[in-house]
Amino acid sequence: MSSPTLETEEHQALRAAVSALGNRYGREYFANVVREGKHTDELWAEAGKLGYLGVNLPEEYGGGGGGIAELAIVLEELGAAGSPLLMLVVSPAICGTVIARFGTEAQKRQWLPGLADGTLKMAFGITEPDAGSNSHRITTTARRDGDDWLLTGRKVFISGVDIADATLIVGRTEDAKTGNLKPCLFIVPRDTPGFSRSQISMELFAPEKQFELVLDDVRLPADALVGDEDAGLLQLFAGLNPERIMTAAFAIGMGRHALARALDYARTRQVWKGGPIGVHQALAHPLAQAHIEIELARLMTQKAAALYDIGDDTGAGEAANMAKYAAAEAAVKAVDQAVHTLGGNGLTTEYGLAQMIQAARVARIAPVSREMILNYVSHQTLGLPKSY
Repeated sequence: MSSPTLETEEHQALRAAVSALGNRYGREYFANVVREGKHTDELWAEAGKLGYLGVNLPEEYGGGGGGIAELAIVLEELGAAGSPLLMLVVSPAICGTVIARFGTEAQKRQWLPGLADGTLKMAFGITEPDAGSNSHRITTTARRDGDDWLLTGRKVFISGVDIADATLIVGRTEDAKTGNLKPCLFIVPRDTPGFSRSQISMELFAPEKQFELVLDDVRLPADALVGDEDAGLLQLFAGLNPERIMTAAFAIGMGRHALARALDYARTRQVWKGGPIGVHQALAHPLAQAHIEIELARLMTQKAAALYDIGDDTGAGEAANMAKYAAAEAAVKAVDQAVHTLGGNGLTTEYGLAQMIQAARVARIAPVSREMILNYVSHQTLGLPKSY
C-alpha cells in the first residue's frame, strides 16, 4: 500500500523505517509471543532504542520532539506488519502526553526519559465497573490526609498493569467551594501498598493482559498528583484525545494487515478457470471497498492528529472521535472480508486472520463505544439535544 501523498517527506521516511522494523518481526513473532504467554519485549526494546516509542515526547526529556501524528504512524505501521504494540496507546500517548503537558519538572524528569526509550511503562486507569462509558459516575476518590493523598476505588479493563511501572489513575477530588467532585490524575507506582490487581480472563489474542484494580486507601505523596487540582477535564481530555487517535491508528494498521493477507490470497488462489479468485467482482469489489474505507479513516486520523498537535483541543476532540469511529468500522469490515475471501483458510491458525476478529471488535468498544461517539457528534457537532 503506498504512503499517502499528504504526508511530509519526514513522515514518509518514518513510515518506511517503522514498516521495515515491523516486518522483521511480523505476525509470526506476535503470534508466538501470545501463544507462549509472553510479551513483545524484544520489539518494544528495539523500537525504544530506535526512538520510535517516544517520538511524540519533548526532546529535552529524551523524546523525538514530534507529536501524536508521528506516534500514530509508528503504531499503524507496526500493526500493518502484524505486530501492533497496544501499550503505545497507553504509555507514551496518554500518560506521556499528560505528564509532558501538565506534570511538574520533577515528574517529567522521572518518567519521560524512560517512557521515551521504553525502559519504563505506564498504564492508565479510568474505566470502572459501575461507570462504563459514563465517566461522570467515576467513584474512585482522593482525599487529603495531611500532605498526602488517600486514593480509594476500583478500576476495570486496565491494560498492561503487570508490565507497567506505574498506573496513571483517574480519581475525583471534592471542590472546596462547591462540594462537587472533579477529575484528577495520580501516578500510582506498581508496588504501592493497598494497590492490588487481578487479571480478567479475556477471549482476546493479544499479549497485553487486562486487569481489575482495587485501591484501598492507597497513600500517595503530594507530588503524585499530576497537574493542577482544579484543571479537571482539561487535563483528562489531554490524554483521552490522543487515546482515540492512537486507537484509530491501531485499527487502521490491523485493517491493512488483514487486507494485505486477503489480497495475496486473492491474487494467487485458483479454483475456477480464467484466473485467480481475485478476478471475480464478488471478491474484488468488497476488497476495494475495504481499502477505500481504510484510507478515509486514515485521512480523518491524520486530521485529528494535526489538530491536536497544533493545540486545537476542541477541534481535535471532534476529529479524534470521528477518526476512532471510522477506523473501527473499517477494521471490522476489512477483517471480516479478509476471512471471507480465504474461506475455510480464513479460520485456520496458519493464516492468523481469525485471531483478529475479536481484536477488530475491541476497536468498536474501547476506549469509548461507537454509540457514545454518535452521541458526541449528535450534540457537540450537530447541535441536537442530549438524550442522557
